[in-house]
Amino acid sequence: MKFKSVITGASVVAISALALAGCGSSSSSSSSSSSKKSSSSSSSAKTTKVAKMTAGSKMKAGTYKLAEQNYSHGYKTTFSITVNNKGKITKSNYDQINKKGKSKVDDASYNKQMKKISKTNPKTYEPKLNKALEGAAATGNVGKIDVVSGATESSKSFQNYAQQLIQAAQAGNTSTIKINNGAKMKDGTYTLNEKNYSHGYKVTFAMTVKDNKITESKYDQVNKDGKSKTNDASYNKQMKKIAKTDPKTYTPALNKSLVKNSDPTKVDVVTGATESSNTFVLYAEQLQNAAQNGDTKTITVDNMVFSD
Repeated sequence: MKFKSVITGASVVAISALALAGCGSSSSSSSSSSSKKSSSSSSSAKTTKVAKMTAGSKMKAGTYKLAEQNYSHGYKTTFSITVNNKGKITKSNYDQINKKGKSKVDDASYNKQMKKISKTNPKTYEPKLNKALEGAAATGNVGKIDVVSGATESSKSFQNYAQQLIQAAQAGNTSTIKINNGAKMKDGTYTLNEKNYSHGYKVTFAMTVKDNKITESKYDQVNKDGKSKTNDASYNKQMKKIAKTDPKTYTPALNKSLVKNSDPTKVDVVTGATESSNTFVLYAEQLQNAAQNGDTKTITVDNMVFSD
């Protein structure tokens, strides 16, 4: 979920920003400073730093909790994060427990079988995901959390739930978030809008459900004039040269994939637009959770924008 670009020539600034904006937005977005990139030494490039937030509200100190309401294959997720007075996550406690309160991490038989099939297991991927949220993603940059190979579904659920906990922390809302996982989606239209612009655009997203199926998906990125990125001819032309795709291509592809599958986790990532695809899935999962609760209130995401 990380994007790197190498651009040369007179149009470095414009195209560097373009490439990042095309492949990343919302909570996982980064605002680029190509002049800093070009002056960075090889030694500084190897230094791991927590990205600076340039837009969005800082998380408030406290402990924030999320809990799934239903068991799946004998387990359900519990998740909590602790935020310090500097707005950083100091503790991430994501776990999957059974009816006896036993962690999947301690289920030797399950771990052994999954290891054979997926080359990973809860004992390996759960600590790795928690560590990522306490590390590079500590300020709320969910885009820094990589999907663990062999545990894609659990990784995506972790990202979705982490994002919702971060949103709660921004608002200082310590009420436990209840996820009605596995429940049928209720009929209605569910909407989500970003609050902050990244590279001049922010996400708007509406999803319509009928008979537990997603019948319409309207994901878009709009500027302050309400103009869609898909209609920005100059932007599309330049991104097409760099990434071999553009908003005019990947936006309808993502919407079509969600309607076809009625499952965010089955949405195909568009080559050349990985970050935008990941953001799409992240928000689609949150809208799915809203639909499972029948909550049609518009979700306003105080999305964080980060510098490199």
